[in-house]
Amino acid sequence: MAWYNRTTFPGEKQQETLFGPHQYSLFAAQKMNAYEEKQNARKARYERRSEAAREQAVTESNEASSMLNVITDCQPIHVGHHSERGHRSLIKRSGVKMRKSIAYDEKADYYANKAEAVGNGGISSDDPHAIEKLEKKLEAAEAKQERMKAANKIIRKNQEDKDSLMALGFSEKESEELIHPPRWMPSVGFPSYALTNNLSKIKQTKARLKVLKRLAQAETVEIVKNGYTLRHDTEENRVMFILDGKPSNEIRTILKKYAFKWSPRRGAWVRQATANGIFAARCARKALDALEG
Repeated sequence: MAWYNRTTFPGEKQQETLFGPHQYSLFAAQKMNAYEEKQNARKARYERRSEAAREQAVTESNEASSMLNVITDCQPIHVGHHSERGHRSLIKRSGVKMRKSIAYDEKADYYANKAEAVGNGGISSDDPHAIEKLEKKLEAAEAKQERMKAANKIIRKNQEDKDSLMALGFSEKESEELIHPPRWMPSVGFPSYALTNNLSKIKQTKARLKVLKRLAQAETVEIVKNGYTLRHDTEENRVMFILDGKPSNEIRTILKKYAFKWSPRRGAWVRQATANGIFAARCARKALDALEG
C-alpha cells in the first residue's frame, strides 16, 4: 500500500536521472554541458576508486591465503617447540591481511554506492536547466495536490464512486485502495498528512525557484580589496575569495568558519553561490576587513 506516497500519477512520466542507462545514447548524441561533464567526471572518479579498492581487496585476500599455504592442513601450534613463535606470527600476519581485505572491500562498496548516487540527489543549483526542472517539478506537485483533493471530494460525496476516481487517472487497483483502505489507515481517501507534505513540497519548490530566478538575473561581480578579490561568478554559480598570496592562519580560520573550501583548479576559496553562500561571503568579507583594522 504505497498509494499515498506516489510521486507520479497515471499518465505522468517519471523524472529521469542524469545517468540512467536509457540516457547514455543521449549523451552520445548531444554534447554535455559543464554541469553534466562535472557530474560524469565525478561518477567516473568514484567508479575508479571503487575498482581500485576492489582489486586491492582481492590482492590482500590472496596474500593472506598464500601465507598459510606453508602450514599443513589442521596442523596445530606446537607449544614450546621452536616453530611456535613463527607459527603464531604467520597466523597473526595472515589475519591482518584478511582484515585489510575486508576493509578494502567495504571501501569499494562505499565508492560504488556514491557512484550510483551521482545524478540521483535531486535538482542541483549548478544545473543550467535547474529552473526549468524545478518548474516542471512544481507543476507536477500542484497537479498532484489538486488530484488528491478531487479524489477526497469524490469519496466524501460517494465512497463507492470508483468510476469517478478512475476518470481522474487512477487505476482500478488504486481506486479500490482509496475506497477500501487497510484497517491501519485512519480513513478512506488520501490522509491529511499526504496533502500537508505535498503542500510543503510546493512551498519549498516555489521558494527555491524565486531564489534561483533572482540569482539568474545577476551578473558576475568582483570586489577588489587589499589582499583579496571577492568574486561572485554567476556562470560557475560560485562565490570565491582569490587571495594575493599565501593566507595566514587567521585568514584561513575565517574562510573555513564560513564554509569556504580551497579549490586548486580555481586558485581560490570557494563555495556555492546560494543565498546562504552569498550571505556567508559578506560575513567573511567583514571579518577579513576587520583584520586590516
